[in-house]
Amino acid sequence: ILVSVIFSPPQNYPLYIRSVPTENELKFHYTVHTSLDVVDEKISAMGKALVDQRELYLGLLYPTEDYKVYGYVTNSKVKFVMVVDSSNTALRDNEIRSMFRKLHNSYTDIMCNPFYNPGDRIHSRAFDNTVNSMMMQVC
Repeated sequence: ILVSVIFSPPQNYPLYIRSVPTENELKFHYTVHTSLDVVDEKISAMGKALVDQRELYLGLLYPTEDYKVYGYVTNSKVKFVMVVDSSNTALRDNEIRSMFRKLHNSYTDIMCNPFYNPGDRIHSRAFDNTVNSMMMQVC
């Protein structure tokens, strides 16, 4: 199970949501939205250190009985959130970090597209392919 979401600052509305499998999608939406508070707490706790860091991976935001929620923030305060199944013990922290970097690179490619209007929902085959490849790797 993997849910990938990108939130735009400062309103924190989702630009991209993808979950596999699609049942219980509303439950995942709730989990992801509650994780935004934890992301904001971690960002404010880091303060200026986050600005100085090159590493934007926030790590495990919080575990639940069934899922683990991870976070990542870009320099422009765009938030990436991933929810993975707790039973997936093969997934290591550096693999999650690598997945976030891939998402960030793909997101940067979208931002460089002159036809993309920042703040709009993301509709990109290349981005979908990146997310799908990550989901196949995890599931």
